[in-house]
Amino acid sequence: MFNQISTQAEELVSLTNRVYNNSKTKTIVVTSGKGGVGKSTLTANIAYILASQNKSVAVLDADIGLANQQVIFNIKPQYTSYDYIQGTCDLEDILIPTEYADITLIAGKSGYQYCNTNSSIYFTRVVNDIVELNRYDILLIDTGAGLNEQVQEFLTLSDNILAVTTTDPSALTDVYALLKMVSLKKDSLMLCFNFTSKYDTGESITNSLKKLALKNKLNRNFMVQYVGNVSKMESIATTGRLRKLFVKELQNNIASLDLRMVVDNLMINLR
Repeated sequence: MFNQISTQAEELVSLTNRVYNNSKTKTIVVTSGKGGVGKSTLTANIAYILASQNKSVAVLDADIGLANQQVIFNIKPQYTSYDYIQGTCDLEDILIPTEYADITLIAGKSGYQYCNTNSSIYFTRVVNDIVELNRYDILLIDTGAGLNEQVQEFLTLSDNILAVTTTDPSALTDVYALLKMVSLKKDSLMLCFNFTSKYDTGESITNSLKKLALKNKLNRNFMVQYVGNVSKMESIATTGRLRKLFVKELQNNIASLDLRMVVDNLMINLR
């Protein structure tokens, strides 16, 4: 699993890390153990908040086979990261401007035939090439749900990992499995609770996860940093159906204010 990445992948990650040292681009991997927790929606809205803070942001849809960022941003891409990997287009062709200033989308490919691709290592090359451009302040990588090979690979690419979960028992079970996996290679993970009305609820559950990790003798130096919650609001679903970003359309909505606090905490903990 996570600790059995191929030698080729390790070499590519090493190359990527060398490029990171010479680039201003900070990479944040947004992930979740379970699907349906609102990870992709939060990623797009985080991008908007960062852009409104005068940061140039790129969003890479890394949900291989089930890409949906182009839907959220209301874009029909001519080329995707998969096309670049296949060599049918140049890097510039997949850097798609959105209707929002300072936000660029790198769309993914949707379709069952891409879900089982064995070329996940080449998606790492896409990240490397984007970072090497030295064009963006932040690269947000929106991974797929679960703990498959592709997700594991993207998790190796950054020390800034934001896990999105809910208070649903199955979501908590999956995010704990994610926590255990990440702790094998990294020393920290940031945790955000979605659809959670009280900040204290997420904080309490985070503390419980920490205690469980210690009880099960996980890496004692591994840090789980709670960065906040986002309240559940029906209006978010409405803006989503309209392919709009809720933090722009509903700036004074409690969920928008919650997410802005999450982004503030995210940036404080950014490496």
